[in-house]
Amino acid sequence: MILETHPDLRLRKLSIGAEQAPLLVIDNFIADPDRLVRKAAGTQFTVPSRFYPGIRAEAPPSYRQLIETRLKDVLFAHFGLQGRSLRFSMSHYSLVTTPPEKLAAIQRIPHVDSLDGSGLATIHYLFKADLGGTAFYRHRKTGFEYVDEVRADTYFRSLESENDGPDMPAAEYINGNTALFEQIASEDGVFNRMLVYRRNSLHSGCIAKGFVPDPNPLTGRLSVNCFIDAVA
Repeated sequence: MILETHPDLRLRKLSIGAEQAPLLVIDNFIADPDRLVRKAAGTQFTVPSRFYPGIRAEAPPSYRQLIETRLKDVLFAHFGLQGRSLRFSMSHYSLVTTPPEKLAAIQRIPHVDSLDGSGLATIHYLFKADLGGTAFYRHRKTGFEYVDEVRADTYFRSLESENDGPDMPAAEYINGNTALFEQIASEDGVFNRMLVYRRNSLHSGCIAKGFVPDPNPLTGRLSVNCFIDAVA
């Protein structure tokens, strides 16, 4: 499967929150995104992680190749990466299928994908309905907008102390400010838009109340998600 970037690809280079974490917004990423959706519809999805609220399947190898060849330079520059090439530890189709009332406690709050500040995550929206985008958060008690190895003990101890209190999150997807977290930035889930951000930024999908999970890749909340690291 050969993939090309869209001729009208557009970049926005942002810095978000008080801690000014870099965020890259890419509109019109793929030349033929519907083809990528059709490919997903013919792919077997599984459940690879207890943290992601849905099912996943391997994305085409050409997807990783496209990022490597067309986005490497801008990723290195905007995120201050060190190295010569990109390594993908994950490149998956992702489909949100967990009903809000069945979310685990950890799935009801923002999260980080790793503690490594140089690791990147991407989300590429492949749905056309109004199914929400992605938001970034500040933990009110600590003031943290990202969690690295230095902050991890303080953050997780604080979070544990809050979990059983009166502000414990309800059985729903987070979608805006809560007693524990303040939303500092958000981007809508626009078809064929990609976000790139540091994996240790506190973030979550914006999924509104009343969300009805749809396991069909053609109509559900489908995305492609990658974890990317710079290597020598």
